[in-house]
Amino acid sequence: MKQMIIILCVVISQSIIAEPWNKSVDANLTLTQNAYSNNWAGTEVGVLSWVFNSNSLFEKQLSLKTNNKNTLKLAFGQTYSQSELTRDWSKPVKSTDLIDFESMLRFTLGVLVDPFIDGRIETQFIDMSDTTKNRLLNPIKFTESFGIARTLVKRDKLEWSARFGIGLRQNLNRLVIGGTVKTNDGGLDFVIDFTSPLAHERITYTSKFSVFQAFFHSGTPSDNRWKSPDANWENIFTAGITKYLMVNLYAQVLYDKEVDTGFRFKEALALGVTYKLI
Repeated sequence: MKQMIIILCVVISQSIIAEPWNKSVDANLTLTQNAYSNNWAGTEVGVLSWVFNSNSLFEKQLSLKTNNKNTLKLAFGQTYSQSELTRDWSKPVKSTDLIDFESMLRFTLGVLVDPFIDGRIETQFIDMSDTTKNRLLNPIKFTESFGIARTLVKRDKLEWSARFGIGLRQNLNRLVIGGTVKTNDGGLDFVIDFTSPLAHERITYTSKFSVFQAFFHSGTPSDNRWKSPDANWENIFTAGITKYLMVNLYAQVLYDKEVDTGFRFKEALALGVTYKLI
C-alpha cells in the first residue's frame, strides 16, 4: 500500500515539470438572498445561501506506455437564516462540503486492457458534527487500487471507460473525545467513468459509478454490515447560458449499509457565475 502511494507521488512530482498537460479547471459561485423588514406581516424570514464548486482535470501521456490522470472536485457552501421572532441572523449551517482528489497511473501497452494504479482521498473542509469543536479535514478516507482498465469509447469530448481491480481503504475519524477511530478494509473495486457533451456541446454530462465489495475488515465494526457492497453514483450536468453564467445540477445516489440500510440521495441545482480558469 505504502509503495503504491510512493510510486504515484514520484510519478506526479516528476511529470508536473513537463509540458504540455491536458488541463481543465472550471469554477462557479452561486448566491441566493432574500430579506424582510422587521414589520413585515408574515412568517417569512431572510435567507442568505452561497455555494462554491470547482472541477479540475490534469492529464498527460507521460510516455508511449504511461498515462497520468488527476481529478479534483471541491465544493463548499453555507446558509444563513433569520429568526422569525427576533430577526437575528443565525450562525452559518453547511449546505455542502467536499474534497475529492484522485490520481491514476495507467500503463497504455496497446493491448485489450491496460494495467493501472490508482489513489484517492475523500474528505471535507470542516467537520461540524460535534458542536463543541470544529475539525478541519475530518473524516478522511484513503483508497488505493490496482488492476485492469479499458477505454470503451474515446471520441472528441466523449469518453467512456471502465476499470476493475483490487482495492484497499482506510478511514480515519478524529473524535473530539475518544481519540482517532480507524478502520481498514479490502476487496474488489469496479468503476465506470463517462463524460459526454450534449445539446450541441452547450451541456456537459459527467457520470461516475463505483461499486466496492469488501472481503475483509479490521477496526471496530458493530456487526457484519461491512460485508454488503458499497455503491456510489455521481451525475453532474453543467450548462453554459453565457460565457459567465451557468446552470449546474449535481445528483448523487449512495448505498453504504454501515451508514444506513437504505439508499441515500443528494441533489443540488445552482444558477450562478462561472469562470474557466484553464
